[in-house]
Amino acid sequence: MKKLLWIILLFPMIANAAYQRNTARPVNEVVFGKVDTVRYISQQDIVKSKSSGWETLLGAVVGGVIGHQFGDGRGKEVATAVGAIAGAGVARNQANQEYRIEYRLVEILIKTDKGQLIDVIQDVDSNMLFERGDDVRILYFDEGVRVDKTY
Repeated sequence: MKKLLWIILLFPMIANAAYQRNTARPVNEVVFGKVDTVRYISQQDIVKSKSSGWETLLGAVVGGVIGHQFGDGRGKEVATAVGAIAGAGVARNQANQEYRIEYRLVEILIKTDKGQLIDVIQDVDSNMLFERGDDVRILYFDEGVRVDKTY
């Protein structure tokens, strides 16, 4: 039971679902089994864009150049300064935005031919949707694991 708990906890962290076509890579182990349960999961992460400061500096320069086009004498200096401040402010607001990434995952609980239960979470592949009772193979690689249907 303790081993099953470790498998369930560790597999999501090492599951590598980024599956590239037309790539040869060594397989460490292949285990065959049947799908016991399937659960499709949608997970959203909020990602904050990271600004290094260059965007703000560039915005200030562009704003200053645009502001320099207006006014005469002392007014031109004020317009340049206001343009630089406005450009920096706009660039900073744009650089510090948040956006969402949605992951479509599938959790597959597999009963191996030897009776062991293995839980794998991987990206959904619309060309390979799993159902209870499907014959599958679990491919173990150095960088993770992948479940495919056996035909």
